[in-house]
Amino acid sequence: MSSPMYKRVILKLSGEALAGSKEFGLDYDILEKVSRDILEVHNSGVEIAVVVGGGNFWRGKMGIGMERTTADHMGMLATAMNALALQDSLENKGVDTRVLTAIEMRQIAEPYIRRRAMRHLEKRRIVIFACGTGNPYFSTDTAAALRAAEIEAGAILLAKNVDSVYDSDPNRNNKAKKIEEISYMDVINRGLAAMDTTAVTLCMENNIPIIVFGLGNGNNIMKAVAGEKIGTKIHAMK
Repeated sequence: MSSPMYKRVILKLSGEALAGSKEFGLDYDILEKVSRDILEVHNSGVEIAVVVGGGNFWRGKMGIGMERTTADHMGMLATAMNALALQDSLENKGVDTRVLTAIEMRQIAEPYIRRRAMRHLEKRRIVIFACGTGNPYFSTDTAAALRAAEIEAGAILLAKNVDSVYDSDPNRNNKAKKIEEISYMDVINRGLAAMDTTAVTLCMENNIPIIVFGLGNGNNIMKAVAGEKIGTKIHAMK
């Protein structure tokens, strides 16, 4: 395994990835694997923060007829459940973690403060960001891009159920082609479902590369940190 090419990274975990083959809730085998992979990155000396989604418990589209802000707030609470589950799994392995939430819930987590988050990372703690940006109408992808810019992360590692970005939906088109490298603007212009447009634009403006890959059965998170060819790299191509 190559040495890490980033000092500090944001790992974006979708709720669907934590559900594994289930349609709802947590797959504890997946949770265990993810926490082991995160620990490997941590032990390599890289400062790692995690942004978790909540789609394994709640997605806005579930709230049919519900006011959008209310549905989005419910989704933020779902991310807090995933963050606490991940924290528990990591701390069972003896690593210090802190959950920081964009919506204040002092009894179970710390409120998000940029300087506090950076101090935790400098003290070799794994930081887990919950509740997205704390605002409705913004996805956890956008939260990952925002937090990456704020804490000066070298890259966003986007761990998903699919192994790369494709030119069309591989679940619907068996001839979909895998893309190994692409620019921010091409992702936006072609409407590719890697991250939402707001998130990709924020990464482009702050020159933060995005590495999209599947969790898989190997140590893919560490491979992404080491700069190995895995999944799709979205960046400012020359």
